[in-house]
Amino acid sequence: MSDKTDWARVRAMTDTEIEHAVASDPDTFIPNAKWFDKARINLPKPKETVTLRLDPDIVEWFKHDGRGYQTRINAVLRAFVEAQGHKNKTR
Repeated sequence: MSDKTDWARVRAMTDTEIEHAVASDPDTFIPNAKWFDKARINLPKPKETVTLRLDPDIVEWFKHDGRGYQTRINAVLRAFVEAQGHKNKTR
């Protein structure tokens, strides 16, 4: 994926122009002191290593898209568990 940002234009912008661009962007979120007071860092718990026996065609299907196949398997399992009404309280 190539970067399409016009960095020369960005570097040429004044602080006022940047502030105006940020203020006019509907997706802008500028946190205030109250937001920072309530902000918390939630680091994910480390994954547990397990040995799992799966059918070869299932493993092949998940590996088809390359790296991250174990993460995709985890996501499918999580979606199934959550569809059963279980909410993970340790995540």
